[in-house]
This record gives sequence, structure tokens and C-alpha cells, in this order.
Amino acid sequence: LRVVYGRQEVLNVPQAEVREGEVLAIIGPNGAGKSTLLRVLGLLETTTAGTVLYRGRPTSRSGRQGLEIRRRFASVFQEPLLCDTTVRANVALGLRLRGRPTAEVDAAVRIWLERLGISHLADRKSQNLSGGEAQRTSLARAFAIEPEVLLLDEPFSALDPPTRAEFLSLLQDLLRQAGCTTIFVTHDREEALQLGDRIAVIIDGHMSQVGRPVEVFGRPATEEVARFVGVETILEGRVSDDRDGLLSVAVNGTKIEALGKANVGEHVLVCLRPEDLVIRLMGDRGTPESARNRLEGVVQEATRLEAQYRVQISCGPQMVALVTKQSFEEMGLSPGLPVIVTFKASAAHLIRR
Repeated sequence: LRVVYGRQEVLNVPQAEVREGEVLAIIGPNGAGKSTLLRVLGLLETTTAGTVLYRGRPTSRSGRQGLEIRRRFASVFQEPLLCDTTVRANVALGLRLRGRPTAEVDAAVRIWLERLGISHLADRKSQNLSGGEAQRTSLARAFAIEPEVLLLDEPFSALDPPTRAEFLSLLQDLLRQAGCTTIFVTHDREEALQLGDRIAVIIDGHMSQVGRPVEVFGRPATEEVARFVGVETILEGRVSDDRDGLLSVAVNGTKIEALGKANVGEHVLVCLRPEDLVIRLMGDRGTPESARNRLEGVVQEATRLEAQYRVQISCGPQMVALVTKQSFEEMGLSPGLPVIVTFKASAAHLIRR
């Protein structure tokens, strides 16, 4: 699929597949082409080149065939698109447009108002809804038609954190019950991890990696993917030894042991997620045997997050670790404090250059 606006190529995906019944989460930076890909797959936008196949058959955005296929799809966008009428009428809209019998419409509307927790809002006008209530109405309308494919374009980005967390949990349950194929666009890694059966990473219009969450987040294919999925320590090095898959990598005079495949002498990037690094005080000898890597360093900076601290350490190479609030306070971590950083060889993912 290729999409060009003027002279700018915004999407170039040689091949992609969405499997029946799965939730495919599409993630990537702002402007990467995620929403363009969603609209193309949903037959809402034409391509400059390429073809979308649905159940093995080529599709067209125009004509009766395109309309018939689009009626099997439902979409929910970042901003709720509601008619200026009641919640009940909005939820019923898709069913009425498809010519369903009144009794069937009324029954489906009752079910989905209840499942989305908005039965008490049934007669309220859409302009009097909060952001969360409006998005619940949009979701109820989408699920009510029992779509074969559900398209979600950053539906939570305009919601406050508590409402967003509640929505994520609710949507996870609804998707499990409905079993419909879902394409979910987001720039939020946590949303993708919670909802996605597979994750596709789009960067600069290209699909850089597709796989299960554990693969994409644990074994990123490129440096760009690694940075986007939250790898904060990326070190350039050269493989100096290979002992049956246990590699030694020289990084600025520091030896790091990692499990992987690369040739001796080959240049690689060592990727370490912050949650995989363990900080210990200098006198602590309690390093687990499984942690083959033990580097001495000095705390450079600490930043408070919600329930954790993000700690930057200079160990020769610069490294970033996440520490719980309790551990941070018990160790008394502060800039200038000497520490030990440990991590397992299996935590070090190598990207071959």
C-alpha cells in the first residue's frame, strides 16, 4: 500500500495482514502514518498504489461492493462523532441505516447501553455529555451493529488518565466478548500492550516491525523501534567473543554479556529496558547468580514518576533504570552516589548493524 500527498509519501507498506478475530495494535510516533493506514484498511481513503483484500478478494472504495464491505465495519475516532440527538438514537443509528427491524434495534440498543454503563443517559442529548460519556456512546453504536471489523483511531487520547484507565479495562472485556477483528491505532505503548494480540510499529510511513507484544517490546528489530517502545539504554559495541550463544560485547572498554546471534568482530547495538536493570548500593554483595553483568557507576540524575523513579547512571556508558519509590528511598539514591548496576545476559537484546 502506498499513499502520497502531493510530493510527500506518507505510507509505504509492501505487505500486511490482519488476522480474523485478533486485535492488531498499530503504534508509532505522531505523523508516522498510523491513521492513514487505518483509513486505507477501512476503505475510508484511496491509495496511490496497492490493493486492500478482504477475505482474499480485492476491494474497491467506490461502488456497491465498497459500500457493502464498509457496512461490515465500524469506526470509533479520537473525537466522538455524534448526531445532535439522544444517546439512544445515536446508538441505534448504525442499525437503522442498515434497515434492521425496530424490535431488533431496540433490543440491541438496550444491551449495549447497559454494557457501556450509559443506560441512565439514554434520553440525554449528545451535546450534554462529558467526553467519557460521548466516547462510551460511540463505542456502543459501533458494537451494536456487530461489526466484522472494528476500527479504533486513538479513541482514548482526549480522555483524562482515570477515565482512560477505566475505558481500557472496559474495552478489553468487550473485545474479548465480541471476538471481532480489531485494528487499534495509538501512540501510547501501555494501551497497545494491554489490548494488542499483535503490535505493528509504523515509523516514517513504513511498517518497521510486526509481532507479539513480547517480541516487539523485548526484541525490537531496529534502533528506531527500540527507542519508541521504551528502550532507554542503547549502547554501540563490538562482539569480542562467542561461547555457544553467550556473547561478550565490548562497549567503550566495558564488557557486557548477552544472549544472541552475531559474529565475532561484528558491530551491534546493546538494548536494555530500564525495568531490567537492578541498582544496588556499592557494598551490597547480594547479586543473583543469574545476573551475569555487574557494572560499577555513579548516579547522575533521578526523576520522580508516579510510583517509580527514573535513575540515570554513568557506568562508563550511560544507563537508565527504573526503581520503585520504596527502593529509591531505602537506598537513599541521589546524584553522586556510587552504585552497582546488574542485569541478566538475557535482558540484553542485540541489534546487528
